[in-house]
Amino acid sequence: MEIRFDSIGQLPEVARKLLTTFGDDRFFAFFGKMGVGKTTLIKELCAELGVKENVCSPTFAIVNEYSTREGEPVYHFDFYRMKSVAEAYDIGYEEYFYSGCYCFTEWTEKVEELLPERYVRVEIEEKDGKRILKASHS
Repeated sequence: MEIRFDSIGQLPEVARKLLTTFGDDRFFAFFGKMGVGKTTLIKELCAELGVKENVCSPTFAIVNEYSTREGEPVYHFDFYRMKSVAEAYDIGYEEYFYSGCYCFTEWTEKVEELLPERYVRVEIEEKDGKRILKASHS
């Protein structure tokens, strides 16, 4: 699927479309340059899932945990500062990645070799003032 948008006001609709299109999926791996809007979109996805906590990038913690309106965990990863894949092992990534709960990962290219067999790959790029989101199964 491909979605083009040029306003932050369109993000709730983008988030709904992603969650609806990939309704059975729980693992979303985000790819894109710094500042393209990965964290902002993840905030909207969490809002659509009923997360009430403050959703922010877990740059220093690597992972933040939130709860959906049903009380299910949502895991938000930011691997930007990770220096090696060993750090993912140190935090016990398997427990999160294979939990069956929603997982949203940023700077996923740093741990791509550890991803589950099936996940939703979300690529975001900016072109001519618009954001282009491409999402597909791995």
